[in-house]
Formats: sequence, C-alpha cells, structure tokens
Amino acid sequence: MKLVILDGYGLNPGDLSWDELQKYGEVIVYDRTDITQPELICERIGDAELVFTNKVPITKDIIVACPNLKYIGVLATGYNVVDIEKAKEQNVIVTNIPSYGTDAVAQFTIALLLEITSQVGCHNQSVANGEWEISQDFTYWKMPLMELAGKTIGLIGYGRIAQATAVIAKAFQMKVIYYNHRPKKALDPSFRQVSLNQLYQQSDIISLHVPQFPETTKMINDEAIAQMKDGVILINTSRGGLLDEKAVANALNEDKMGAMGADVVSQEPILSNNPLLKAKNCYLTPHIAWAPVETRRRLLTIAIENVESFLNGQPQNNVTG
Repeated sequence: MKLVILDGYGLNPGDLSWDELQKYGEVIVYDRTDITQPELICERIGDAELVFTNKVPITKDIIVACPNLKYIGVLATGYNVVDIEKAKEQNVIVTNIPSYGTDAVAQFTIALLLEITSQVGCHNQSVANGEWEISQDFTYWKMPLMELAGKTIGLIGYGRIAQATAVIAKAFQMKVIYYNHRPKKALDPSFRQVSLNQLYQQSDIISLHVPQFPETTKMINDEAIAQMKDGVILINTSRGGLLDEKAVANALNEDKMGAMGADVVSQEPILSNNPLLKAKNCYLTPHIAWAPVETRRRLLTIAIENVESFLNGQPQNNVTG
C-alpha cells in the first residue's frame, strides 16, 4: 500500500516523525506541492491508495484521474480543499481532524487581545532600542493601554474554541456574551446569549469563531461595523473570508475600530495588496494559532488513528458520511 503526503511541512517541519505511518505501507512525503499545478498533484498521487493533504486541493478532476485512490486524509479541521461530492461518488473516504487545537487557538485569541491592550511587543522593542535608558521618567508608554476587567467580549459562534475562549475571558473578569446561529446553552450561568445585532452593539471586543460558509462570508462588512461601538477591538482566529477586508481596513483607518488582531486573511500567504497590511492598529500573524508542537503532535496522532480506523473498516471523523 502506498501513502502520499502532499504538503507535510506545515504540520511537520522536522520536529515530529512520520514513522508511525510506515507500518501501513510505503510513505512518500512532499514538503510542498504547487497548488496551481493539478497535473503535478495527480503525478504525485500516482497509484497511491491513501493521500494526505492540508491545503493542496483535491478536485473532482484529480479524484477521477487517480483511480487507485481510496482515502483522503485532510490534515486540518476544514475540508473544503476536497470535492466531497465527487469523493462520495467515487467511494473515496475523506476524514478530517476535529478538535485538536481548541486550547491552542483559544490561547492565541487571547494573546492577540493582550498584545493589543498591553502592547508588550511595542514596549519591549522600545527598551531594546535604548529609549528607557534616556527617559527622564521611571516609566513611559508609547501606546494607549487598556484594562480588560469589566469589558464585554462578544463571541460570534459558540463551539469548542469559543467556549474555551470564554473561560479565559472570565478569568480576566470580562463580561461574556455570545451569538450562535442555533440557540446553545451557556456553559457558565454568567455567559449570556444574544442576537447578532445585540452582540455588535454591546461588545467592546468581538471575537470570531464560526466556519466560513456562504452565509458567513464577509459577514463583518460596512453594515455590521456601523452597528459596533466606536473603538471596538476585533479578533479573528477563524477564517479570513469572514471579513470584508476593505471595510475593516477603512474602519481602522477612520478610528471606527480601535484595533484588530488576526491570524488569518482571505488569501494565504497574504497578498501584497491586502488592505489590512497598511491599516492602522492592525496586528497580523501568519496563521500560527494551531502551530504549537503539542497541538501538531495531537493532530498527527489523530491522523494516524483515522488511517487505522479506515483500514479496519470503521472510519472515524468521516466527512463523506
């Protein structure tokens, strides 16, 4: 049996091991595969029965062109890189990796918020640049600082990551409100479920925790922003496509929004003409919330368990139904 990993570097740049997969057959690992070359993707899959992808698209044409293919393991939670309908039609099982990064992403959500409100990076650099040495005072601050206690954080979506974020926010004595497209019971009696409009109007901080579907694409647009408090802080560790990025950039530049922290953008790697790159008080990181070694090790463990379950005839985390 042949197993091909099309873009393994993101998950494993060398600090983990693929060895456990070798008990299932020959393992071929490509660090990267050019997603703009479907013929190369087909060539690399070849006669393999099992293929793993993170961001390399497995389109219907690729599925048809690789008749030996029996299993596609997506090395992520989102599986929109695979044509699921064609996979079903061709009897190809597709699995994903749910819930592996809950704590890491919740931690990173708060890390972005703390960077905005406490400005640790800015002041560390200031000290390194020698500005404290020549200061006339024992203290100074180059950016406004904000205390989180008593502020209202609004969570759009109330899945596992949002729930973990809510617990951390409560530890900072923040008020937690949330919106979910279906009513969902709060894990803590102090958390309050509200309508989306109420969340926009009441939140000092808004954090996004919903998948990107047609109905959520560009949900943070001019109309939504107009309902928000002046100076609101926006955090996005979900999907870049949830934002109308031009509208958000305008809101930042016009001081309607106080700041934004995002680990994701609409196209990744980010394009040089993305309006967020030049927006005021915009903090961007390169999609790393999921990347602690503990989190990636957990992901790889689940990926291996998915393969074993598939080979035993009882596939787990099967998104093809």
